[in-house]
Amino acid sequence: MRRVSVFGSTGSVGQNTIDLIARRPDDFQVIALSGGGNVALLAQQAIALRAEIAVVAQDALLTDLQDALAGSDVKAAAGRSALLDAAMMPVDWAMSAVVGFAGLEISLAIAQVSKTLALANKESLVCGGALVQRACAKSGAVLLPVDSEHSAIFQCIGGADKAVERIILTASGGPFLNASMKTMENATPEQAVAHPNWDMGQRISIDSASMFNKAMEVLETHVLFDVTPDQIEVIVHPQSIIHSMVGFVDGAIMAHLGPPDMRAPIGFALNWPERADLPVERLDFTTLGGLTFQQPNLDQFPSLALAQQTMEMGGLAGAAFNGAKEAALDLFLARDIGFLDMARVVRAVLGQIDAAKNGDVTLDAVIAMDATARKISAQAAKEGFS
Repeated sequence: MRRVSVFGSTGSVGQNTIDLIARRPDDFQVIALSGGGNVALLAQQAIALRAEIAVVAQDALLTDLQDALAGSDVKAAAGRSALLDAAMMPVDWAMSAVVGFAGLEISLAIAQVSKTLALANKESLVCGGALVQRACAKSGAVLLPVDSEHSAIFQCIGGADKAVERIILTASGGPFLNASMKTMENATPEQAVAHPNWDMGQRISIDSASMFNKAMEVLETHVLFDVTPDQIEVIVHPQSIIHSMVGFVDGAIMAHLGPPDMRAPIGFALNWPERADLPVERLDFTTLGGLTFQQPNLDQFPSLALAQQTMEMGGLAGAAFNGAKEAALDLFLARDIGFLDMARVVRAVLGQIDAAKNGDVTLDAVIAMDATARKISAQAAKEGFS
């Protein structure tokens, strides 16, 4: 029986992870679960899986969690310190799926003490990839990507990493693939969250609509697979059947195909290095229809060009990019800026920092750059865009 923990268990990735673990109760001993504000779901998961501890991110919700866990043997805890303490509990496998910059320290804690870090938190690599990789190297932890695209790349590469010539990330294009610029300028959060293929949370759905999610994946690919910016391509594939492709020096291209179901990459990471039967749809090529591809329109999706700029800047630019992106999304959700203004905010931040001259990438430096980026973002939104 393997000891496992899931951080961000009440989110989209977390719920899919819980679904897979719950189907095999004799194979997994659940140690820690954590969630945001959905106390009822967190308690339900913890009781059903007999977790040792459940942690809610907000201190003020501790009493609610304790009440929801009353009569069970599950310990309740709350707050940032409790989250980090739970992440420092050694396990065989831990999922890092907390949304946003807050997930970086959790990923670092997991990497120090656990055998396998299953990483669904993009910010961990974009903001502090060098930190996470050093922590894994020091402890011997295996880092397994859980994003569908990076899981696909990992599987396609196999042991042929030295022969990789190019990596091709596919993007669905989201709800605004064929929209006019006027439509995108006036888009509301409700329109942006309506993804045509994937069932995801609010923030990641809007990031997908703007392709900031894909931009983050470009930055992750750069760090995770140690490839140069010019080896990374993005192509629009509306059907979301091919999750990524890898081209090799002999001209061959390996493509990873599967239904748009996050249980597939989660299940791969959960069972690695073996493969196990997963409750996902099997592709029927006779009814699938055509698979189409097109170049992304950088006027519609300037986030992709901003990712290229971030890679070229190096240093702490990833932390600045992410801090600005998160701040811009908050502003959009508050209806203080428009949909396309999110990219304008990030561009303004990248134009005002010199990330390459900030020395080594340390946790303190990353946290400081994140704060700086958010401050500049607020100023840019207030002053407008030229």
